[in-house]
Amino acid sequence: MCGKTGQVRARTGLEGEVSALNAEERQGRILALARNQGRIAVTTTAVDLAVAPETIRRDLSVLERRGLLRRTYGGAYPVEGAGFETGLPERETLHVKAKRRIAAEAVKLLADAETVFVDEGYTPQILASLLPADRPLTVVTASLSTAAAIADSPQLSVLLLGGRVRARTLATVGSWACAMLEKFVIDLAFLGSNGISRELGLTTPDPVVADVKAKALAVSRRRVFMGHHSKFGASSFCRFADVDDFEAIITDTGLSSAEAHRYSLMGPRVHRV
Repeated sequence: MCGKTGQVRARTGLEGEVSALNAEERQGRILALARNQGRIAVTTTAVDLAVAPETIRRDLSVLERRGLLRRTYGGAYPVEGAGFETGLPERETLHVKAKRRIAAEAVKLLADAETVFVDEGYTPQILASLLPADRPLTVVTASLSTAAAIADSPQLSVLLLGGRVRARTLATVGSWACAMLEKFVIDLAFLGSNGISRELGLTTPDPVVADVKAKALAVSRRRVFMGHHSKFGASSFCRFADVDDFEAIITDTGLSSAEAHRYSLMGPRVHRV
């Protein structure tokens, strides 16, 4: 009897190990799907992986505790960190309508600025395309895509920062880019980030990207942050700014009014569009 019990216990232990391994593989698949698609839904993922929705919810909780995903109602999206960052092609397909609203609202804050810094990323690229064409304006950017998109505008003078080009975002980084920025005094900087947190400030995965952003912040008289609500509460590897460095934060209505108010108490005006 004891032998049989021991055998049962041995089999149970082995099955537990197999189940744990299966869960790990499933969570790896979920993380890969989230990173490829930008967001996943519980119901769809459950069907794709042939498991119950409750299983997916448990997996999402595990991945969230590990800092790899953030839960949303009915799904989750990936957190960008030192080991993962979305590229420009993915950014051009995610949350496009919200990004267009954010960019259009940000342009309204241009006022009488004659020189602007436009950050890398898709939302800043949209903003650059919306800059007024009825007056002279100097645009400084590290983004090859942004520079190419607006270079033929007759009223815009485009200055592209030099340096190494990051293949993932088609933006220049490094000491040359920072040295160029050092010589400027810019009226207004439009900046983005991979994460913004009331506790940890603004962060990005790559130190050389953080250096360019920090330098643009330092040489600009006014600063405006633009970002989709999924950036809020998230943090990445390299900090380059504090929330109170900005006069305004532009985001979408996915950020709750209560959370927007908490950010506004730190100094910037928060626009939800």
